Amino acid sequence: MGIKDEHPRKNANIVRTGAELARAAQLDRDLAEQLIERARREGVNLVGEGGLLSGLVKLVLEGALEAEMTEHLGYEKGDAAGAGSGNSRNGTSRKTVLTDVGPVELDIPRDRAGSFTPAVVPKHSRRVQGFDAAILSLYAKGLTTGEIQAHLAEIYDVDVSRDLISRATDKVSEELDAWRNRPLDSLYAVVMIDAIVVKIRDGAVANRPVYVAVGINLDGERDVLGMWVGTGGEGAKTWMTWLAELKNRGVQDVLIACCDGLKGLPESIGNIWPMADIQLCVVHMVRASLKYASTKHWAQIAKELRTVYTAPTADAAEARFAEFEDVWGAKYPALVAVWRRSWEHFVMFLRFPPEIRKIVYTTNMIESLNSRFRQATRRRGHFPDENSALKVLYLVIRDRQPNRPNATGRTRNWKQAINTLAGYYGDRVTDHQ
Repeated sequence: MGIKDEHPRKNANIVRTGAELARAAQLDRDLAEQLIERARREGVNLVGEGGLLSGLVKLVLEGALEAEMTEHLGYEKGDAAGAGSGNSRNGTSRKTVLTDVGPVELDIPRDRAGSFTPAVVPKHSRRVQGFDAAILSLYAKGLTTGEIQAHLAEIYDVDVSRDLISRATDKVSEELDAWRNRPLDSLYAVVMIDAIVVKIRDGAVANRPVYVAVGINLDGERDVLGMWVGTGGEGAKTWMTWLAELKNRGVQDVLIACCDGLKGLPESIGNIWPMADIQLCVVHMVRASLKYASTKHWAQIAKELRTVYTAPTADAAEARFAEFEDVWGAKYPALVAVWRRSWEHFVMFLRFPPEIRKIVYTTNMIESLNSRFRQATRRRGHFPDENSALKVLYLVIRDRQPNRPNATGRTRNWKQAINTLAGYYGDRVTDHQ
């Protein structure tokens, strides 16, 4: 015996709704095909001034403006209810606005009291929001204002002034300032600090490092905590200032801090977060040490160093490095010294099981972000000032996940990792969960 359906009307509504959606989708496709066919037949463009899409946008925007006026006045156009209401429609004014499909000439409705303030196309606005988004998207890809101007002229057949483009991108400065001062979590499981080099004009064009701090919170989410433009000669005082900024924004504790041994940085981390374990990036150490060896020996040296940083324990790593030093110490003493100077912070991650080692082994977990940074900065060539560089890098971060502009993704296999961290760090983790 079948189960009786107790809600036949509800199910019927669902069916009808699905059918209506299907019909609406088909109408959209039919309309698109008709527009394309008409464009081919009449030899007109879909976009740009006089294009078919411009006409559609005009109809939609003017319809929305008329709806706003109706809501503002409280009665429909031509309705007798408006007689003696104290305010009424008073014709239209003509205005051209820039849209994603090119310039569109609109008839903006007016009221006699002059109190109508449309939201769809605000007063004094010469472009709709989507057009600014197009400008910022191009800016985030590293295009200069001149290149953006040429691109918009080619794609939309519209001449946009450089001043307008600059005003659109200048709005990012306020957003950037708010982002750089937003509150942060009180505890991060891991904080990694890495740098990308960009060209900035300061009198003369020079290579400048931009330091990026990425934190992994207790949910395994990776967030960009901050960015700073340096000179390349940063010392403990500068690092203390930047790290204190993170602490003032809420970061009271860090379990593991991973960096590449920049001068003064490990000591500054220890001063700001005394309980943090400081792990040097192994990949950076290998690269730094290979600078002191002949290229013909790189492959063999890298292979032997791998046996050191993959050792099961710190004691085993020490024994393997002693063997390495016996072979290469006399020939490349500076190479060995790189490891001896940093040994205390290098062996830090050897105390952890593999699931933690994979996370703190290298700052390359943010390499995909750095790759996007390089793409944008390479196209740009150089920046006129520090703020211009930071704006582009911020837009790269924001465009990755628009709803969470500081996020860069989640850490794989995080549940296993956080359980290990909780077992090792105890209350420092569990008190924040």
